[in-house]
Amino acid sequence: MTTTIIYSTLLLTLLLLVGLFFFIKASVKDRTQAVRLISEQPQESLFAELQQYFTQRSYRVASVDAAQNQVTFVGFVRPSWFMAIFLTLLAAVGILSLVLVLSILFPNSGIVFLGLELLSPLAGVFYWQKAGRQEQVSLKFEDVLSEQTQVVQSAIAVTAHRDELAALQQALGLKPGDDVREGA
Repeated sequence: MTTTIIYSTLLLTLLLLVGLFFFIKASVKDRTQAVRLISEQPQESLFAELQQYFTQRSYRVASVDAAQNQVTFVGFVRPSWFMAIFLTLLAAVGILSLVLVLSILFPNSGIVFLGLELLSPLAGVFYWQKAGRQEQVSLKFEDVLSEQTQVVQSAIAVTAHRDELAALQQALGLKPGDDVREGA
C-alpha cells in the first residue's frame, strides 16, 4: 500500500474514534423535557392514578406544593446492562480498527498496539457510573376549558426524562397539549 492511503485511512479511523467518543459521552446525557398533557379526568382522580403509576415504577413523592398545585416524584433510574455491553463492544471494534491501521503503519510494533484493546471496557464502566442516577418528575396540575367541547379538562405540565414522558403518556392515555419547553 502506498503511504498516502495508509495515512488517509489513519485519519479516517481517528475521525471515527472521535465520533465514537462523543456517542459514548452522549449515552449518559440528560434528556429532560417539559410537556403539557391533557386528560378528560378530574384532577383528584388523575392525581390518584398518577401517584399509583409512579409508585409502581419505584418513584416516591418528594414534595407537594398545594399552593401551586405541584407534585415532585423522585426515583432511581438504573443503568442498562445491554447498553453497557453494547458500548463496550463498540469501543472494542473502534479500538481494534485503530490497532489494525497502526499495525500496518508500524509492522514491527503491531502486537504492542493490541494492548490498547484493554481500554474498551472503560466505555461500559463510564456508562454504568454515569447512567445510574436520581431522576425527578415534576407535575403541575391546572384546569383548562376545552375550546371544542366547552368541557373543563385537567392539564398537567410534566417535566421528566423523555422516555418517562412517552411511557406515562402511553400508559395513562394522556393527550399531548402545547409544549411547555424542551430541555437538553
